[in-house]
Formats: sequence, structure tokens, C-alpha cells
Amino acid sequence: MSWLEAIVLGLIQGLTEFLPISSSAHLRVRRRSPAGTTRGRAFTAVTQIGTETAVVLYFRKKIGRILVAGSGRCAGRRTWRDDPDSRMGWLVIIGTLPIANPRILFQDQIDHAFRDLRLIAFTLIFFGILLGVADLIGYRFRTLDDHLTVPHGIWFGLAQALALIPGVSRSGGTITAGRLLGYKREEAAEYAFLLAVPAVFASGFYKLADIGGSDSPPWGPTIAATIVAFVVGYVVITWLMAFIKKAQLHAVRGLPAGVGRADPGAGVGTGALDPNAGPTP
Repeated sequence: MSWLEAIVLGLIQGLTEFLPISSSAHLRVRRRSPAGTTRGRAFTAVTQIGTETAVVLYFRKKIGRILVAGSGRCAGRRTWRDDPDSRMGWLVIIGTLPIANPRILFQDQIDHAFRDLRLIAFTLIFFGILLGVADLIGYRFRTLDDHLTVPHGIWFGLAQALALIPGVSRSGGTITAGRLLGYKREEAAEYAFLLAVPAVFASGFYKLADIGGSDSPPWGPTIAATIVAFVVGYVVITWLMAFIKKAQLHAVRGLPAGVGRADPGAGVGTGALDPNAGPTP
């Protein structure tokens, strides 16, 4: 992998992680193109550490309150239901659980069959349309502090688990679930981004062992891509959280469907991309 290619992939990761257009799908398409020679699912997982670090930085005050509230709970000063921040911490943990079992039970399918570009094109289009419908029909009164419950956390977590399929945006899937459950856009987005932190960090740090091998991406370009993903990701999440507080998702909800038609769908249809050839990301 060249330094330039690593920087380009880091830029793609940062630009697409928080928008509902699936960063893994874009990295997948890039690697399937004739110019894309990047190998290793490890590269994707590690560069996502950069974008999740951007989440931690953006929500640093919220996460700090959650950690303080959690330490108070461990010291026996309060129950988790008594404090919104303590409750949020536990519900992030509960919402993370649904993604663990599929990752273990369907590892082979996730790494191979689910990465067919035809499936990616379909999921980009389908979930793009679903996000638009959810945004139009979803109620707009629920907030995390007043309405987030264990069942809701599990539903959010199940939506996040769908992101194991490239083409299903992690943020788009969880925001869609939140809108269908009646949460305000910014509330659904906040929980979606916080929910991703444990799962993405765990995956990224687990894959660190696969970097730098003879048949793996080298350390230098991977670190560069991760830094680029962090910087660009922070800019994107800052813009997105401000945007969705002021406007509907009209401007972004059509992106997944359009990308599904224009990128993998068109590429496979014209023969420019083989749906199964090339290195597995």
C-alpha cells in the first residue's frame, strides 16, 4: 500500500463514517476498483479507531459525565436509574451486546459472502430509502434522558448489528431505528454515535495484531490513514450534529440510495467491478 492510497482511504473513512452512506462500503468499492490494491480487513478496523476517537473528542463532556456517574454507581452512591448519565452508560453497554453474537457466529459470512458488491449496492439503496421513510413518519418528541429504555437500547443495538453487512451504515441504521422509535434526530444521532464507540474500538484494537505482517498493510501508512480519518471525521461529525438540529435529513437521506446506484451497482453492471474479485477488505 502506498502512502497516497492510505491517505485517500483515510479521507474516505473520515468523510463517510458518520454520514448514512456506509464507510465500509466505500472502502470496499475502492479496493475492488482496478486502482485499489489495499488488502486486509484489519486496515478498515484500525482506521475506524481514528473516527471513533473523533466521537470521543466531540462528546468528551458527555462521556466524562457518564464515567463519573458510573464510578459513583460502583461506589454505591446511587442506582443506575437515578442518574441520566449513569443510565446512558449502562444502556450503551446493553445496546452493544446485540452486535457481539453475530460477529462471532457469522464471522465467515461477514468476511466473505456479505461483501459481495451486489449485496452492498442493494443494502445501500434499500436502507437509504428506509432512512428517508423513517425520517418522514417518525415521531419527534422522545429524548434520551426521558425516554431511553432497555428495550429501546436493544432495538438500537440490533440496528447497529446490521452494519456488519457492508452497505448498511452504522450511523444510518441506528438513526433509522431511533426515528422509528420516536426520537428526535439529534437524540437518535447522539445515541447512535455513542453506541458505536465500544464496538468499534474493540474491533480496531483486536485487529492491530494483523497490521505490519508480510501480507498485511504496513504500520506507517495505516497510522497516517487513521490520523487523516480522525481529523476529517471530527470535522464531519461537528458539521452533521449542527446540521440535523436545524434541518430534516432530506439532504443526506438520498445519499445511500444514490451511492448504491452510482458506485457498486453501476460498477458491477458495466463490468468495471467484479463483485467477488480482488483482495478481501
